[in-house]
Amino acid sequence: MATASSDHEDARDATRKGRPKAQSAKRKDGATSPAPVQDGRLTLERIEEGGSLAGSTPTMLMFSPDGTQLTYLKPRADERERSDLWSIDPATGQERMLIDTKAIGGGGELSEAEKMQRERLRLGGSKGLISYQWTPDGRAILAPLNGELLLVAVGGNEDGKVTRLPASANGALNPTVSRRGTALSFVKDGALFVAPLGSAAGAPRQITDKGTETVSWGVAEFVAQEEMHRMTGHWWSPDDSLIAVARVDDSPVGIVSRAAIGADGTKVFNQRYPKAGTPNALVDLYVMRPDGSGKVKVDLGPNRDIYLARVNWSRDGKTLYVQRQDRLQKHIDLLAADPLTGKTRLVFSDTQKNFTNLSDDFQSLADGSLLWTSEKSGFRHIYHIKNGKWRALTSGKWEVNKIAALDEAGDRIYFIGNRETPLEPQLYWTSLSKGAGAKGAGMTRVTEPGFSNSATLPKAANSMIVTRSSTSQPPQVYLADRDGKLVKWIAENKVAGDHPYAPYMARHLPTEFGTIKAKDGTPLYYSMIKPAIMQAGQRYPVYIHHYGGPGSRQVGNKWGSALHQYYAQQGWVVFTLDNRGSPDRGKAFEDQIYRKMGGVEVEDQMAGAAWLKKQPFVDPDRMAIYGWSYGGYMTLKLLEAAPKGFYAAGVSGAPVTQWELYDTHYTERYMGLPTGKDGKAAYDKASALPDAGKINTPMLLIHGMADDNVVFDNATALMAKLQRASVPFETMLYPGQTHRVGGPGVGLHMQRTIEAFLNRTVKDRK
Repeated sequence: MATASSDHEDARDATRKGRPKAQSAKRKDGATSPAPVQDGRLTLERIEEGGSLAGSTPTMLMFSPDGTQLTYLKPRADERERSDLWSIDPATGQERMLIDTKAIGGGGELSEAEKMQRERLRLGGSKGLISYQWTPDGRAILAPLNGELLLVAVGGNEDGKVTRLPASANGALNPTVSRRGTALSFVKDGALFVAPLGSAAGAPRQITDKGTETVSWGVAEFVAQEEMHRMTGHWWSPDDSLIAVARVDDSPVGIVSRAAIGADGTKVFNQRYPKAGTPNALVDLYVMRPDGSGKVKVDLGPNRDIYLARVNWSRDGKTLYVQRQDRLQKHIDLLAADPLTGKTRLVFSDTQKNFTNLSDDFQSLADGSLLWTSEKSGFRHIYHIKNGKWRALTSGKWEVNKIAALDEAGDRIYFIGNRETPLEPQLYWTSLSKGAGAKGAGMTRVTEPGFSNSATLPKAANSMIVTRSSTSQPPQVYLADRDGKLVKWIAENKVAGDHPYAPYMARHLPTEFGTIKAKDGTPLYYSMIKPAIMQAGQRYPVYIHHYGGPGSRQVGNKWGSALHQYYAQQGWVVFTLDNRGSPDRGKAFEDQIYRKMGGVEVEDQMAGAAWLKKQPFVDPDRMAIYGWSYGGYMTLKLLEAAPKGFYAAGVSGAPVTQWELYDTHYTERYMGLPTGKDGKAAYDKASALPDAGKINTPMLLIHGMADDNVVFDNATALMAKLQRASVPFETMLYPGQTHRVGGPGVGLHMQRTIEAFLNRTVKDRK
């Protein structure tokens, strides 16, 4: 379950659930227009149909190769699902549109493979650009648009000129400009193609065998995309002389007949979906020249039942580094491969008792040494590895979230971490040569407390772009010097004037943070938004939004869900708790969910509800729970575990109901294999099906009927179980919708459905 990070409850899901009150206007085309602002109160129509309330802030920030331009995607004011490419000169602040996707037009319907890749990125339904790449010389940008590959000139006499690459590239997957810009690679029909660029530009040439129904080259297999956050399957060497290419054989993987039930009919897709405990795809790795010659197979070891987790080239291109993860994900082996022979040696194995977490932090340094982040101390920290010796550059009972940049010349490593509090990620730097020391004395915080921060740095690391937000400030973006000092706002995003949230800011309610103790005494962070006017002695209904699963944390000092503000304005207390098993609190905190899904997190969420019931402003008989994906699963497990009347109602969106129905990499990481006496017992206990008959609380089940992540079989299995047990429930199914239920009209319909259900069963209950 990738989260928005990871999913399950990815960032969009978390911002998407609620309900309405204000009436909307009907346009001539029958669509719904957002109602006008009424007394500064949020409405579901405005939240779902009126564009982003957070303001227009850039995404996919990227410096040009020479660092003189910052490019980013920005949604159109007139079409919220469509993004164009913009550029800003950090020195002058001058902004301009580089690619107007409506003006360029062209292309056609996306292929099914392209649609599914967008689903893996949680970008289903997006229009315009979703990715782009600078050519290394900084003179052009590769832009995949509407199934076509476009090369757009930047600067000079041909500024803005659009070159449409050969039609044979239409429908290409994973288009990539080589490291020196001499060629373009892409995958089509399961084969890898390479096309020369520049003065030698020519037609694409197929350099691998032809793809078949089960074999493909140069792409990532399903679980790599969905769970491992590896979206590509080919990697250029630094000098463009070689290319590493994955070969994926899906023939061992079982087939799920996925019926994409839509309003205009049903299409059946036979999707290769590796359910927990069943065979994975067989993945091999080859290295070849850009014309396909000189192909050698990389030795990944005798065990074929492994994951190809990450592939990186050394700085000099003489070594190909491969991260190999075993099936049970207890080890990450770093292999060093000779790209000319395919022979490998084990550099090291990073091992955990229960499961390892992948990252993108590996870096090869100029002297051949390595940077790595590991949880070997119990918390993720940075290590410099040279001649087989590990040297910790950071330490302590806090987490390094990711390495942001390496400035070897300036002897600095920039990274995101949470030393002060897990509620506010900050950017820090420490010395590569000296490290931070045991007490972090050599560690400098770059960003400002009071915000959650992330950063993008150019290769030279002589400046940075910081993105930050808080519960009272939508995302802001600014240019800073190498020490973090603000130089220029890129998007100050003040909530004033014509800012979309300005009419609602006066009624914006503060978010309170606190902790409660788990059964074992561990502090658990919560956030709470209370109604604006609370009368002494009056008790209010509670809307509890949970996720609960590993890999995703919901509580933090960041710009939150407009739906949470909406519910609080409607008189609800809105509550969120991060239970044990969630990330960023250390490995021991996260490991408590291992082989116990549906256990410790249920216990913690019920402890949070029990604490709420004791608060003088809470009506203990009117408490509703809502969750999507893993959160939907949690709704089911909570309703099954709670005594009658503990919760007043529950909403379960796209839930996993039986873990044998979910994919291998995610499920087995936390549950092991569903084989043997112990494995079967753990899966049976974690399943939401055996105790479904115990649900005696009003429940609304929601699912997209074309969901390829949590397949619709999960919902039908639950419905059948509830019906056989004569358990009443309500349901809303969405034809044609995937794991992301939304889009014009649909998102509003879902929020109205949820709110009507919660008002009827909880808020307005006598």
